[in-house]
Amino acid sequence: MKFTDYKYVRPDFDGISNRLLEITKLIENEKDVKAIKSLIDETYKIKADYNTMTTLAYIRNSINTQDEYYEKEIEVTQVEGNKVASADNALTKVLVNHPLRPELEELCGSHWFKEMELNLKTFDDSIVDLLIQEGKLTTEYDKIMASAQIEFDGKINNLAQMRKYLQDVNRDVRREACIKINEFLQENEEKIDTIYDKLVHARNDMAIKLGYENFVQMGYDRMGRVDYNASDVANYRKQILNDLVPVANEIFMNNAKNIGVENPKFYDLGLEFLDGNPTPKGTKDELVSKALKMYTEMSKETGEFFKFMTEHELLDLETKPGKANGGYCTYIDNFKSPFIFSNFNGTSGDVDVLTHEAGHAFMAYSAAPLIPNPELVWPTSEACEIHSMSMEFFTYPWMDLFFQDETVKYKTSHTNGAITFIPYGICVDHFQHMVYENPNATPQERHEMWKKCEKMYTPWRDMEGLPMYEKGCFWFNQLHIFQSPFYYIDYTLAQVCALQFYCDSVDNRADAWERYVKLCRLGGSKSFLNLLSSVGLNNPFKDGSIKKMMERLTPIMKSYK
Repeated sequence: MKFTDYKYVRPDFDGISNRLLEITKLIENEKDVKAIKSLIDETYKIKADYNTMTTLAYIRNSINTQDEYYEKEIEVTQVEGNKVASADNALTKVLVNHPLRPELEELCGSHWFKEMELNLKTFDDSIVDLLIQEGKLTTEYDKIMASAQIEFDGKINNLAQMRKYLQDVNRDVRREACIKINEFLQENEEKIDTIYDKLVHARNDMAIKLGYENFVQMGYDRMGRVDYNASDVANYRKQILNDLVPVANEIFMNNAKNIGVENPKFYDLGLEFLDGNPTPKGTKDELVSKALKMYTEMSKETGEFFKFMTEHELLDLETKPGKANGGYCTYIDNFKSPFIFSNFNGTSGDVDVLTHEAGHAFMAYSAAPLIPNPELVWPTSEACEIHSMSMEFFTYPWMDLFFQDETVKYKTSHTNGAITFIPYGICVDHFQHMVYENPNATPQERHEMWKKCEKMYTPWRDMEGLPMYEKGCFWFNQLHIFQSPFYYIDYTLAQVCALQFYCDSVDNRADAWERYVKLCRLGGSKSFLNLLSSVGLNNPFKDGSIKKMMERLTPIMKSYK
């Protein structure tokens, strides 16, 4: 069965919530552990059914944001879904506080109970209206960003299509593309600022209602972080500032020399080579065919996985009018199907999708058959991103399929990009801490916060000539800031782990790959730091971890030829 044949039926929100409440009552009064486990198993099935339908609606809405049917389904779920969340919250309370909890942890895993404790802290019926408001505001932001129709190069382009021009060898093209994007953001500046202001206040109000000082700790708890806190992250940011930002700055200065620009501006940072950045060779279908060859040769597991993806048409890769911005991977429980969504734009990022999002998909494909609880298939997001970012590096031996005589350029560009991304990710994280620690700041004050963070972590960014970026509005482009507060640091934590896997694979690929597959199969059965420990990865919060990583990576980068 192909994805287009996967049938969507609107969930019976009342029926699902009522049955969860019935099960909750039965568990509360049950004294036999096996009987309770049987009831818990039933909730797994209920949640898998529910997740299947809400995920199908989400995917089809993002494929075409102008499809009124699925837009309505998303709106209904944002409201009616809170009934299910409320019933699930009641179930969680009973499980967490059950007198037989120690025995249940033995059967279901202690990590799940720790995650449920955090869920209790971050949800209550009193914030349902605010959660509905949050969902509507993020959808409003998505629609604004998806609405871009920018006339450029004789075409009408959305934001994803405009980004390829930021790598053009012609400096005037790069500058004009940036100016056009700035004009779009300026046209929507008041709307975007208003949406974000409402989001910040809604999230802060939730936190206050639930007994938090502000949204910061609530944001961490919503991310399921059970073994590190804001203080650990602050120390990690300090390491990046001291041990990685100088390296990233040197990379950008060398790139500027490579392209013959003496005083690089922001619009110069996307170009790394005077004869152009490496680009994949082939159409979308040809790239997918090459990816199938790559994964077939890589391992038996990856070959079976990617064949499943292609045969069931579980990749929607090309950009088109009305399609949502960005890219993602998700999992459709009842069809045992990962799904990859992206917007190809003719850059090396298209290949990164076939490695990055495929890493997510491979994890879900590997873990789901081994983990009956759908809530434990995916780990917390910083661990999720290890699967995706590490896969990018594990595919290096096959990059000649995609880049031919530009393979060395690609590896250089990709590794440099992995390093230079981390300070930007840190910038996004620090900005969000400032925002939610000062929820009553004005939009203009938030712009100044962004400029302060940008100057600290990305000093190579010169925004001269780009009015919206000069005033501190670059973050308008970062959908995670709107949709998933405090998520973005997870990409950087994962990148550090992925770079370690890369260094390890250079020393002993078979061992590194075996540990990677083990990590994928563990899914979300353990916390972030426990997952790292299980597969021999270093704790990135410990002093010296970033410095040690850079010392290992530098000679590898010099070996590219």
